[in-house]
Amino acid sequence: MAAAPTSLTLRMYNVGFGDCFLLTFHYPKSERHMLVDFGSAAAPRYGTKDYMRRVAQDIARQAQGKLHIVVATHRHRDHISGFATDGEGTGKIIAGCNPDHVILPWTEDPGAAPDARAAAHSSYTGGKPDARQMTARFLASLEDMHRFAEAAVRLADLPDFGGGETRRQIRFLGEDNLKNLSAVENLMNMGKRGTAHYVNAGMALNGLVPGVKITVLGPPTLQQSESIRTQRVSDPQEFWQFCNLWTSRRPVARAATNGRKRAAPPPNVLWFIEQTRRINAEQTLEMVRELDTVLNNTSVILLLEAGKRKLLFPGDAQIENWAFALHNPKWRALLADVDLYKVGHHGSRNATPKSLWNLFRHKGPDGQGDRLQSLCSTRSGKHGSTRTGTEVPRHLLIEELRRESAFASTEDLKSGLAQTVELEL
Repeated sequence: MAAAPTSLTLRMYNVGFGDCFLLTFHYPKSERHMLVDFGSAAAPRYGTKDYMRRVAQDIARQAQGKLHIVVATHRHRDHISGFATDGEGTGKIIAGCNPDHVILPWTEDPGAAPDARAAAHSSYTGGKPDARQMTARFLASLEDMHRFAEAAVRLADLPDFGGGETRRQIRFLGEDNLKNLSAVENLMNMGKRGTAHYVNAGMALNGLVPGVKITVLGPPTLQQSESIRTQRVSDPQEFWQFCNLWTSRRPVARAATNGRKRAAPPPNVLWFIEQTRRINAEQTLEMVRELDTVLNNTSVILLLEAGKRKLLFPGDAQIENWAFALHNPKWRALLADVDLYKVGHHGSRNATPKSLWNLFRHKGPDGQGDRLQSLCSTRSGKHGSTRTGTEVPRHLLIEELRRESAFASTEDLKSGLAQTVELEL
């Protein structure tokens, strides 16, 4: 095999609100295939019948039955649901491609005590906790978040819990934040023994694809940066336990009244009850949004260097995750030279920081020879609100991407499974 690939075929699959990218590196006499994410939280607008199974089958066909690398940037359903072995069982098709390497964020490492319920040192009484304590508490808070998400989905199914739009948002975000256990377990087990890589900022994965340099820019560990711990009061573990306790008890309390006639409240109290329910639902939605941000900030950020090209795949990383990389002068210099950018978090306003966008020196108008290529896998109308300026994709960002880069979106794909980009390396 030649020392480096000569060209790249990149397929952006239309999975609706989700991500799925297949990179095929071409060598003179062979190919290497790398899958970055495979998940969906909402079907595409066109060709929705069995779309995940058809995508999985096409991945296997394009890769000729052999994947060399599988990347799962983070645990959200819209990035890993396709790896599940239950339901449609598309994860069995991917596992059948026998990937040599699986790349996951450090927060998925089973050796990092993901089910920890207390600090690593029970004798701790005060002062700054050490790295093991910080990790145990953070991972425990992630577990609590999943329980909270499950409870929030149950609340959204109650007919009198807030308005219809609020319930829809809670249900969409809550389901995306469920643990997706089948997919996670399949990912951990599908690679060859000992080839699951639980990565953090600063790691190099060179050699996994011949002639391709892979630098991990995120997520940082808690030792590197505590900025990814954005959701906390005084202790993240206790905060999320409280949220979980509150949401899990409310439906039970309501169920206890079934079968018994309750006296109607006085007319002058009805307004107060409705306002309380509305506020309760809106606060629940805000907490679901916050935990959504936490998981986005565990996203793997990969910078691939192949030949003269630099490709950036940041998952759903938001500013708290990006902050660590953007403060590194060496990495800023690398990012400035990016040729292809996978748009973060389906085009949300806070996943493409202006400090990152301003670095890209290949931005420019149509006709520029070395123009930046940007790819956005998304579906509008599912996440956020235009009223509050939180819609995904954010129209102001999309306008900028269309103006300053060679932009492609799955929303523009009216037929076919994928949009294909060919690059000479």
